[in-house]
Amino acid sequence: MTNKEIKALISLLDDPEIAPQIQDRIQNLGESIIPFLEESWEETLDPQQQQRLEDLIHNLQFEGLQQRLRVWREAGATDLLEGMWLLNTYQYPDADLQALNRAIEQLRFEAWTALRPDMHPADQVQTLNHVLFRVHKFAANTQHFHSPANSMLQRVMETKRGNPLALCVIYLLVAQRLNLPVHGVNLPNLFVLTFRPQLPGAEPFYINCYNRGLVLSRTDIEHYVHQLNLSPNPIFFEPCTHLDIVRRALRNLQLSFEKLQEPVKAAEVAVLLSILE
Repeated sequence: MTNKEIKALISLLDDPEIAPQIQDRIQNLGESIIPFLEESWEETLDPQQQQRLEDLIHNLQFEGLQQRLRVWREAGATDLLEGMWLLNTYQYPDADLQALNRAIEQLRFEAWTALRPDMHPADQVQTLNHVLFRVHKFAANTQHFHSPANSMLQRVMETKRGNPLALCVIYLLVAQRLNLPVHGVNLPNLFVLTFRPQLPGAEPFYINCYNRGLVLSRTDIEHYVHQLNLSPNPIFFEPCTHLDIVRRALRNLQLSFEKLQEPVKAAEVAVLLSILE
């Protein structure tokens, strides 16, 4: 369709008798029509028409996000940054993946300049802790724990506040770019990281990013699990996949919307989660 034809089609949304059919046609055109819908939104003063256009834009963006999430899953779900960015685009459709990548790369560079090849794993972790939690002041968002922004990587990078999983993701992305043997661990109620030293006889240890990179032993994790009255499970100690991490991030986001009594958004996030299950 030409630009003129698209604009003429959108103008027909004013007619209540044919609006449903027009909406279906617009939906079939996909995300490429969104700039025209946004332009129409700016030009109209009718609140009802603006709402119709907003709903159409959201539906198109949501369909596009579902498709991109399927592609990410089918490609192996190996790129953690891309997976977290996709989740981010649910709330912030214009979020820039390359801008996020540059921000993570800047953190990696700062940590890299402070690391030395002969460093002990414990000192490597302390170096990362210094860069992330002291220099850049990343910290737990304890005041607004259930805010959806805590799951949005773009917002966490901007505000320096997040939930346990988002803080761990940033730490993990930086550590992996430094070729450090760091992985996510799916603990109940608290997401942590594990460092698996490549040194003979060296024991794995754990990192709690919600407490500024506090180092924990396996015994500490066992005590934590015992306090929750849960039976020990290998998944509480072993590395999880990037797919597991994005799934958990979506569950956190769904819970946030439920806590805020936004059932429509919670239901949409459940749809995104079902794509990854």
